[in-house]
Amino acid sequence: MILKIWGFKITGHFPAEIKKKLYVVYPHTSNWDFPLGILMKGGIPMDVNYVAKDSLFKWPYGWIFRALGGIPVDRKRRTNFVDSMTELYNKYDRLSFAIAPEGTRKKVDRWKTGFYYIALNAKIPIIPVKFDYKNMEVHYGDPFWPTGNFDEDMKFFAKHFMGTVGKNPELASDLSIYL
Repeated sequence: MILKIWGFKITGHFPAEIKKKLYVVYPHTSNWDFPLGILMKGGIPMDVNYVAKDSLFKWPYGWIFRALGGIPVDRKRRTNFVDSMTELYNKYDRLSFAIAPEGTRKKVDRWKTGFYYIALNAKIPIIPVKFDYKNMEVHYGDPFWPTGNFDEDMKFFAKHFMGTVGKNPELASDLSIYL
């Protein structure tokens, strides 16, 4: 109901039948993306976790982010995030995470590649999700199974997300670099 009041519609096919998956949400240009994602999580409903910078999980609000499915990531330290996430996917029968490939709300030149290698190593599909504020639409794309050919697979994502407008369009990454 809140999504309808806000004016958003849900399109595409939500893949509830796929037990393990990784949602890649683009673009991430605003703090408003988080409430939109939480509303999606509750509105469908879907069991999905997300990763976020560890500073969000400190007192006094940390418990809220954890209760909403958040897992903190220390972006200052180099950890083997891809291997850790792959192990989680291998450990559970049913698991899904949502990741913004930019890794931040700020404009970036290139996406972080961890999402791709997590899905490739865990042998799970990537579900591309558009947060399109221009059309007031959250769109679930078809599952995409990484092939191991990073450059070709990134062309798929660039073409899929091309034209998607974030809350702050000037902060969206330039997808044409992947074409």
